[in-house]
Amino acid sequence: MLVGGRWVSTDETRPVDNPATGDVLTEVPEAGPEHLEETLAVAYKAQKDWGRRTYAERADVLAAVIDTVEEHAEELAQIVVAEQGKTITEARGEIGGVKAFFDFALTQKYRNVGEVVASSAANRQLMVREEPIGIVAAIIPWNFPAAIFARKVAPALMAGNAIVLKPSELTPLSALAMAKVCEKAGVPAGLVSVLTGGGRSIGKALVEHPLVGMVTVTGSTRAGREILAQAAHKVIPVSLELGGKAPVIVFDDADLDLAVQEAFESRFWNCGQVCTCNERTYVQRGVHDEFVRRLLEKVNGLVVGDPLDEGSQIGPKVSQAEWDKVKAFVDGAVDAGARLETGGGRPEDLADDKGFWFAPTVLTGVSNEMDIVQQEVFGPVLPIIPFDTYDEVVEYANSTDYGLTAYAYTEDFRTALSLTEDLEFGEVYINQTGPEQVQGFHTGWKMSGLGGDDGQHGFERYTRKKTVYLDYRRGS
Repeated sequence: MLVGGRWVSTDETRPVDNPATGDVLTEVPEAGPEHLEETLAVAYKAQKDWGRRTYAERADVLAAVIDTVEEHAEELAQIVVAEQGKTITEARGEIGGVKAFFDFALTQKYRNVGEVVASSAANRQLMVREEPIGIVAAIIPWNFPAAIFARKVAPALMAGNAIVLKPSELTPLSALAMAKVCEKAGVPAGLVSVLTGGGRSIGKALVEHPLVGMVTVTGSTRAGREILAQAAHKVIPVSLELGGKAPVIVFDDADLDLAVQEAFESRFWNCGQVCTCNERTYVQRGVHDEFVRRLLEKVNGLVVGDPLDEGSQIGPKVSQAEWDKVKAFVDGAVDAGARLETGGGRPEDLADDKGFWFAPTVLTGVSNEMDIVQQEVFGPVLPIIPFDTYDEVVEYANSTDYGLTAYAYTEDFRTALSLTEDLEFGEVYINQTGPEQVQGFHTGWKMSGLGGDDGQHGFERYTRKKTVYLDYRRGS
């Protein structure tokens, strides 16, 4: 692991599994308190110099990171596949996302850095400056281990901060590889560190350390709530990108070909392990049966297999624990009266394989009150629910504790515009799905968080304001 510019191994290690085989891929160090103290002491000194550099100078370093990512793009994609299990095609797309996050961050070299406010007296000036926070602690998940590294590190560095990152225990290798990329690109030593280990030990200590001035988290709502509580006593800013329960709403007048295709893609992308994935689909009764028929044709044609095979369309779940969680949701729904249209467990041709394979699954006969509709499943499972009226489906869509992303398909612009007002979500897509764009603002409502790191609004989270009053009157 990268500790304050120094690569460190430890006697105590933690295994990393290959989701496609169930075997141990490698092991990584287990960080202790001494590594945290060294990391933060070095980061504190490194940040002071980095924070004095101009935005243009920082942008040059970020541009070198992009070049280095490009040089090692296929290797980085292979690492993502090995530890996370997504297909190689999806992994290559993720590395494209890495470059996009750094690219947007470096465009901030043209930003307005602060403001001059009209003073109430002559020969005086009132300025609001924009300054770095100092040291940022980042806690990232396992579903996009390289892209979310970039989502945190790029704005943190561009704003003049140092950043210490704690990756998921399941997928630490991509973060370590990206840290090596930053080192090769010339990011000054100590500005980027990656500490591997347990979230409830090293992660907690990192969040609570007095030198840390901000915490940014992408992960489950449970983890976000715990980290928010841990940071509360320090009264520091916390950026939270948490869980989602995205509805896809299909009205009778929708372009059905488009709606079916995008509902399908949005559910089974990355084995359903995306916070913005289609977690539940509401279809107006007039097109419900035809929608289900067309969707099942696509689902039954999905190729589940070796994620390194160019022909595979969906890989395994990331871990056995995640597999078990998804299976419990499906079994619970069936027990409650849902009808299993396809899938429901291991694919037949992979029944004896040790990998964490879960067959693409579709459920009908689902009621809106079922856990599988209300709670985040985070797997390749789609419940489909019919609806009759606009008011009914808006109530259904807003009924969960989550409020990250919603999708709707309709040809009526009045319906579309009304949905943008009535849906209680931080992101609303009409007649299209994601992923979100780096220049937007990936923000959640309710239990989906406090807003993320993207776009201008996200970048501003990595800065703090200082108000300066200047009197330049000449003496008599």
